[in-house]
This record gives sequence, structure tokens and C-alpha cells, in this order.
Amino acid sequence: MKKIALFVDVQNIYYTCRQAYGRQFDYRKLWQRLGYEGDIVTANAYAIDRGDDQQRKFQDALRHIGFEVKLKPFIQRSDGSAKGDWDVGITIDVMEAASDVDTVILLSGDGDFDLLLKRINEKYGVTTQVYGVPALTAKSLVDSANQFYGIEEDLLK
Repeated sequence: MKKIALFVDVQNIYYTCRQAYGRQFDYRKLWQRLGYEGDIVTANAYAIDRGDDQQRKFQDALRHIGFEVKLKPFIQRSDGSAKGDWDVGITIDVMEAASDVDTVILLSGDGDFDLLLKRINEKYGVTTQVYGVPALTAKSLVDSANQFYGIEEDLLK
């Protein structure tokens, strides 16, 4: 059975689904779909912790599905801007997992991950898949993946 590593840029998926559809992504439906493709051996969801109850319930739901939830604190700067980015953490975890799996699946529309997907495909020969909202996913990310799956109605709540 094919081994799958799954990595979710939670903030990116939340905001792009909300912007494009006004709805939420259904992680349970995705998990069920991927279960038919192989064995999910790694599943990480990367989120920003704002410390509110609704967010904790969502994170608990992700854990119940089977995700390891990795959190970073939300940082509000004195100038009003905010910081909360998991790009480096996701990259490190993907690089560490790539040698042990057949497929790496990334849920994000962030073009910063294009070089990562190219690199793990070249270095480890893994198949790379991206799930993202079609209109809000960087073309460079789509082009770098072996397969792109647009998040459409069937993966929304």
C-alpha cells in the first residue's frame, strides 16, 4: 500500500476557502478520500494559536480525525501588523518525511512551496500533490506538483 505524508497550511486553506466560497474546508472528507489512495503515515496541520475556544475545538476535531496539530503563537506587532507563518516548519517536516513515503500531499496555495516540491520530487522520487483553491493557488505551486487538485464544492462543508 502506498505511504502518504499529508501537510496542511491551515491558515492558507481557511482564508482561501472563505474568500472563494464563503465556506469551510472539510478535512474529514479529504481524509476519507486519501484513505482510498494509501496509508496516511504522517498528517500534520500547521496553525496559529490565538487562544480562543472555537479555534481549540477546531484543533481538537483535527486531532480526532488523525492529524498532529502544530501550533505557533499569534504575534501582534506594535505597528499593528501580525506575524504567524509556518513556511519554514512545513518545509523542514516535508524534507524529513519525503524519504520515507511514496506521496507527499500539501494543502496550500502558497507559491513559496514550489521549490520544495520540485526538490523532493527530484531528490526522493516521491509523487507530489497539491490541494488548493484554483483561483487562489500560485501558478508556480501548481506547476511544481505532479498533480494539482482544486478544492471545489465536494471538499467543503
